[in-house]
Amino acid sequence: MAGIVKNDGILIMHNNQLEIFIQKIPKAELHVHIEGTLEPELMFRLAERNGIKLKYPSVDELRSAYKFHNLQSFLDVYYEGTKVLITEQDFYDLTWSYLKKRHLENILHAEIFFDPQIHTSRGVKFETIVNGITRALHKGEERFNLSSKLIMCFLRHLSEKSALKTLEESISCRDKIIGIGIDSAELGNPPSKFTEVFKRAISLGYLPVAHAGEEGPPEYIWEAIDKLKVLRVDHGVRCLEDKLLVKELIKRKIPLTICPLSNIKLGVFKSMKEHNLKKLLNEGLIITINSDDPAYFGGYINENFLEMALALDLSKEEIHIIAKNSFEASFLEQKQKNKMIDIFRAAI
Repeated sequence: MAGIVKNDGILIMHNNQLEIFIQKIPKAELHVHIEGTLEPELMFRLAERNGIKLKYPSVDELRSAYKFHNLQSFLDVYYEGTKVLITEQDFYDLTWSYLKKRHLENILHAEIFFDPQIHTSRGVKFETIVNGITRALHKGEERFNLSSKLIMCFLRHLSEKSALKTLEESISCRDKIIGIGIDSAELGNPPSKFTEVFKRAISLGYLPVAHAGEEGPPEYIWEAIDKLKVLRVDHGVRCLEDKLLVKELIKRKIPLTICPLSNIKLGVFKSMKEHNLKKLLNEGLIITINSDDPAYFGGYINENFLEMALALDLSKEEIHIIAKNSFEASFLEQKQKNKMIDIFRAAI
């Protein structure tokens, strides 16, 4: 692969074998934002269809803006792209585009985030968003036998009152949404800000997750597990700064959904070699590898596995553990979970 393969015949063969190995392993993806799969080409097609003028005049100039130095610099570009999503067909096309890539990467199951407040604030109806996404998910299940679940995220830079309003809007689509989370700008927006809305959501049967410990401190992870009662922590890479927190995550069997390329692009780590994923694995934490916002961060799930394996010299056994964790950490019912783990075992 460009940027990875060196001028060494033996290493090239090794990398190619590793790429094939990762490709063939069945996987689940538990941390992907559907709006973050909006590739520039599709963005411009939707902009033209909806008569929207983008800040960037061409695909190349848009891609050149993907030089982020922190989370906020990414979000500025990310929110610009979401303006093109207006109709149910737009959300369908976006989701279907991701599902076709997912099928090729041997992802059997995905739990997909969406950010309704980005769209409802522009006058898009909640049902329009969910109906477009779920129509594509149903097609993916029928055509590719792909399993999916939908998780609604609240924008943490907005108020809890706004999140509560969105939660109430979601009730009409309750049968299509399995969980709730928080994302967007982490610093200055601790999980405890959303204690009441999570309490209300859990009472309605939503399963809770939360972005925490990416840019924010380990205290945010404590808040997520103690105040929001989350069943998974999205990112969570800063937990190693607190030994008691690591022990608590292991004790409660709370998985981390790690996104390596995202962490590098947003400056959480300076390079892949400095990433702490292997340390997290060696500590005994339940970790998974995911793509986050792949259209912006330079790779989908297989690229994330490959880059991490090359940088940290992950063994096949370690890659197997991470891939199996993705099914174990999912919100699948136990019978479905067991079925997918059987498929995973047969494949390896």
